[in-house]
Amino acid sequence: MVKIRTYIREVVSELFEKVTWPTWSELQNSAFVVLIASAIVSVLVWLMDFTFGINVGGWKGVLGFIYQFIG
Repeated sequence: MVKIRTYIREVVSELFEKVTWPTWSELQNSAFVVLIASAIVSVLVWLMDFTFGINVGGWKGVLGFIYQFIG
């Protein structure tokens, strides 16, 4: 039981004394960067899906139209 108390005290001590928490403005800036990066990645994935996507009976992608004209 003593080891558990010691562990909990050390965890609390580390969280309040050793961890440096970001300021509100740093947190907002980081969230904005994550938002922009997520939007860029989602647009890239959408473009790849739109270009190369093959669906039965639906949009076949740009390559699907090229293959249709070739074949």
